[in-house]
Amino acid sequence: MAVSEQEIQNIVRGVLRNMSGAAETVNPAPVHNTQPKQLMGIFENVEDAIAAAKKAQKEIQPMPLEFREKIIANIRKKTLENAKLFAELGVEETGMGNVGHKILKHQLVAEKTPGTEDLSTVAWSGDRGLTLIEQGPWGVIGAVTPSTNPTETVICNSIGMLAAGNAVVFAPHPAAKKVSNLAIDMVNRASVEVGGPENLATAVYEPSMEVSQVIFKHKDIQLLVATGGPGVVTTVLSSGKRALGAGAGNPPVLVDETANVQKAAEDIVNGCTFDNNLPCIAEKEVVAVDLIADELIYHMEQAGCYKASPEEVQKLIETVFIEKNGRRILNRKCVGRSAKVLLEKIGVTVGDEIRCIIFEGEKTNPLIWEELMMPILGIVRVKNVDEGIATSVELEHGNRHSAHMHSTSVVNLTKYGKAIDTAIFVKNGPSYAALGFGGEGYPTFTIASRTGEGLTSAKTFTKMRRCVMCDALCIR
Repeated sequence: MAVSEQEIQNIVRGVLRNMSGAAETVNPAPVHNTQPKQLMGIFENVEDAIAAAKKAQKEIQPMPLEFREKIIANIRKKTLENAKLFAELGVEETGMGNVGHKILKHQLVAEKTPGTEDLSTVAWSGDRGLTLIEQGPWGVIGAVTPSTNPTETVICNSIGMLAAGNAVVFAPHPAAKKVSNLAIDMVNRASVEVGGPENLATAVYEPSMEVSQVIFKHKDIQLLVATGGPGVVTTVLSSGKRALGAGAGNPPVLVDETANVQKAAEDIVNGCTFDNNLPCIAEKEVVAVDLIADELIYHMEQAGCYKASPEEVQKLIETVFIEKNGRRILNRKCVGRSAKVLLEKIGVTVGDEIRCIIFEGEKTNPLIWEELMMPILGIVRVKNVDEGIATSVELEHGNRHSAHMHSTSVVNLTKYGKAIDTAIFVKNGPSYAALGFGGEGYPTFTIASRTGEGLTSAKTFTKMRRCVMCDALCIR
């Protein structure tokens, strides 16, 4: 069932305030009775998956855009019908996130992901004829998808890649393989139901690094798209093929002395706690000008934050990080968990009204310096906006991914935007406004910050072709 923009906003605000603990207990869904062999587009062997996608792409490419749009419309419909199921299964399989928020993300993908309307033709004519620049498909795309937004990424990528005339071989994260493959099955069934080919999207039952390496190197894969951590993005960018890299971020949110502080506090908490901070665009740390820092903290506590003591901060550090091979990495058992659950892990009991954990700290504190993907917000106090900009740039680590600011000074907003130079810059709103929740524009779950494409859509998955007609079709 479609919902309006205002309804989405109302749902978001209600869900964010009332469902922060919903992700921790989910009843098993009946889809687990589905036998893997029944999933359309899922193969035992990666070579078979690639061959099937290649065949499907040859069938879809000559079809009119109108027919591609017919398939996409059915994908949208089935996504809305299965949003709750995908949300529950995603949380159940990965242990991360919030069911209510994931339902909203599926609604967003279904309703706002661009289709064939995103493609355009540039033309010019003169005495020597007519020239067209058109956007054509690459062919078969290899796409890595994450465990943080498994079905959302599969569906969003499938719509955009299909709209551009491609087929896609997915390499889902092994920790989300069941629900990812179920989404791939849904995409293919949506195509077949309206007379399209099956295997427009494919994968294997058991994804692995070895399977991914075959996809990365295969002669029939023309374009690679990686949505995930820095390791997999670096791998695809080193493959020798054209690749889009949607990697990590550590988005800072800067609040200066001109901001509407109460609204800033509410927006920051809403953005940070959406899906338990799994979105890569979400606020990961706060940089606050000293003049308004205390007021900001007060309003954040009013908005459902628990202010941790120095001792509790140390316990959090010891809990959310583990040592592996001599280096500090995130404890996956903490990623995407609610504030209530994280506090329980350090012996602190709170009610469901607590949505976020906050504390003041130095920028070098690992809970501030590292991207956590948890509703934990460290607050760095700075003397003025210039120091705040410099600190935010440092904390963003040059990922050029996302950044946010609350200010009524156009000068300060402009200065920060130029300095931070990120693919996404949200001003005076929660981070999810960047993806169409309360902000203008389309959503995506593949934000190619490393390679510069930014928020991907159908046109991103095309290559430019020039078509020239000499000495004709100019009637000026």
